[in-house]
Amino acid sequence: MSLVQPVNTSFCLEKLCESNYQKLFKLIPNLRSFDKSAIGLTQNKPALYLDVLERNPYTLTIELTHCFNQQRSELVVPAVRIRIYLDAQLAEVIRDNDRPNVDQVYQDRGNLVEIRDYKWRLNYFLQKWLDHCLKTEYRFQLAEAVQA
Repeated sequence: MSLVQPVNTSFCLEKLCESNYQKLFKLIPNLRSFDKSAIGLTQNKPALYLDVLERNPYTLTIELTHCFNQQRSELVVPAVRIRIYLDAQLAEVIRDNDRPNVDQVYQDRGNLVEIRDYKWRLNYFLQKWLDHCLKTEYRFQLAEAVQA
């Protein structure tokens, strides 16, 4: 995870989540229209899979991952679970494939600094990964359309 540690992590974490929201919708402009799953394809790069895990009026929870082999059950990384706050226009990483949910790591709610720093590292990673994905110009379509 990130070695970058901003001076004002709380403020920067909020800005990072705003930026990640914008980048997600730039990468997947029709994100709100997908009900279950979609696949992002580009030339000479592994597919990028989107799964909609939960949809509520003001939030959307998705998982975004690469698949480096033909079988999707094999080697899917980084498998980032993201909660998108549609009304506040924020996107926050809940977990990734290597690390547990934030609420499972820090049972003691008194560890606010550690919780914030953990969230910072997860979301900073997402920002860098989204930057990489945006450079590769993925185009998303329904998973069923690709398999047909």
